[in-house]
Amino acid sequence: MLVYYKEYSTIEEAIFEEKRIKAGSRKQKEQMIEAENYDWRDLWENISNSY
Repeated sequence: MLVYYKEYSTIEEAIFEEKRIKAGSRKQKEQMIEAENYDWRDLWENISNSY
């Protein structure tokens, strides 16, 4: 299930953000997800239809 994704213009930006997210607590990750996807919907359809 894909509950959060974000697009970046460079791989370096994406890697930096991934490391920042991984360093955070579970609570911070949940808050980040809920800020963008409150219902925890599966977002795979959103991303798979755009490519």
